[in-house]
Amino acid sequence: QVQLVESGGGLVQPGGSLRLSCAASGSIGTIYTMGWHRQAPGKQRELIAAFTPGTGNSHYADSVQGRFTIARGSEKNTMYLQMSTLKPEDTAVYYCHIAASTTMSPIGFDYWGQGTQVTVSS
Repeated sequence: QVQLVESGGGLVQPGGSLRLSCAASGSIGTIYTMGWHRQAPGKQRELIAAFTPGTGNSHYADSVQGRFTIARGSEKNTMYLQMSTLKPEDTAVYYCHIAASTTMSPIGFDYWGQGTQVTVSS
């Protein structure tokens, strides 16, 4: 079984910075993609940052391009989302996600964290 645990959310003032962390544990085989999604009240969950370990490529939603950075940790089953120049519209629950195989099967499945609240307000 694979579990993802996020941390680092909280309340921050507009213009401030915050770093989210995500640690994956369990019978993880190969991680195909890593990403951060968010869901604001009354809105659909959206992908805001993604990283492909096999290629080293990153992708960002237009709304966070230039302000957010996704990175894989030195421990390969960890990832981070560095957020800067935060805006009130960044307020949402943030979820980490991986698509990965397990040590028992090469088939990739989606795994999600429980979510962490980020509130940007003065």
